[in-house]
Amino acid sequence: MRVKIAAGNWKMNGTASALAELDALRDMLPAQPPQVIICPPAPLLHRARELSGPILIGAQDCHAAPSGAHTGDVSADMVADSGATHVILGHSERRADHGETDADVNAKVRAAWSAGLAAILCLGESEADRNAGKTLEVIGAQLAGSLPDGATAENTVIAYEPIWAIGTGNVPTQVQIVEVHDFLRTALEDRFGPEVGGGIPLLYGGSVKADNAAAIFEAENVDGALVGGASLKAADFAPIVAALAAS
Repeated sequence: MRVKIAAGNWKMNGTASALAELDALRDMLPAQPPQVIICPPAPLLHRARELSGPILIGAQDCHAAPSGAHTGDVSADMVADSGATHVILGHSERRADHGETDADVNAKVRAAWSAGLAAILCLGESEADRNAGKTLEVIGAQLAGSLPDGATAENTVIAYEPIWAIGTGNVPTQVQIVEVHDFLRTALEDRFGPEVGGGIPLLYGGSVKADNAAAIFEAENVDGALVGGASLKAADFAPIVAALAAS
């Protein structure tokens, strides 16, 4: 059985005072919770891990190089040293704002693995891609280019986040979500074999909220969610965690 994962991406939000939300979330977890991961900004990683208890901590990015003259960047080893276990890579905002290519993301995934981190690899099409009927073509190319050989259920999580749904309140239909997740599952099984490819968790991300989470989690190949804004407050995120636990 694949692990269920509720991951929260705080993006560039929060200072030390926001870590009180970890205390609140910990107290609101169901008796049999799924795996819960919170990804705060880099300056909060170490303090978050000290406070998080059973909640795992992830970073939002890492550099592909182990060290060097890369002012302002953080290596995968530094992320791991903070106590984090996961790192989000290839998010559409990184691809757009920093010009990251599939090759760049591929190198970062390999760096994360080398540091003992699990990579949460993000894939997603633009609204123009969706309207042109290119969704599966775009997702397939991103998966092939961004994910190195050697992926396993232990070192890799795939998050499908349609760019046009992130932070907009627009959510794909259940049919659209199922289509992409089934496509990804088949692609992973074809590349890595049924046992390995069938075990890699697939998350959906993009305007996930308490009122739509249960319906999203009904899909066979949706193993959880990567949540943005609704993960900033325990009161908003806890119902999503509970819906996943109940799915």
